[in-house]
Amino acid sequence: EDRRAGIAEAVKVALIRDAAFFDWIEAHVADLAAFVPATEETMIRRCAALHMRQIAEGGDPFETGSARPLDFGHWAAHRLESITHHQIRHGEAVAIGIALDTRYSVLEGRLSEGQDERVASVLERLGFRLWHPGLGLRDREGKSQILAGLDAFREHLGGALTVTLLSDIGVGVEVSAINPNHVLAAMDWLRMRGAA
Repeated sequence: EDRRAGIAEAVKVALIRDAAFFDWIEAHVADLAAFVPATEETMIRRCAALHMRQIAEGGDPFETGSARPLDFGHWAAHRLESITHHQIRHGEAVAIGIALDTRYSVLEGRLSEGQDERVASVLERLGFRLWHPGLGLRDREGKSQILAGLDAFREHLGGALTVTLLSDIGVGVEVSAINPNHVLAAMDWLRMRGAA
């Protein structure tokens, strides 16, 4: 489970920075799910190189600004970990967050329809479940506890909300506002996938 959780990081960095790497992950998903050593090594090396490139060339190596593209999928993941008291591993939560933000990107008209299905299918074939009951938790006023994570993420970023979404596979874009209705619709999409 820990090895699988680490693959979520490779999917994340491929989605925001390298479409060819995502294509490679998709083509090798069966070997990755089976933890074939040579395939794992290739994935880890490419993932590390992309992380290093982002740190070295991304313009903000110490993340002093509000844009943190390597946090793609993390705003919901951090909240899901918190409200479930860490019953879910970080990588599993990130996989859910990636699927959520990818579907949200489609609902916002940034990413073409069908790319969300493609990403979710890869994550599921890797062995991730993209629905967790924690996503449906509400507070005493009936508000989504996941949506409350946006405020916590804003504080994590130092006061200004910046969330990475996708405009294409391999192309991350920063936005400063999130439509809560589209987040809820994206969660419903994940719920329906989980029920299928």
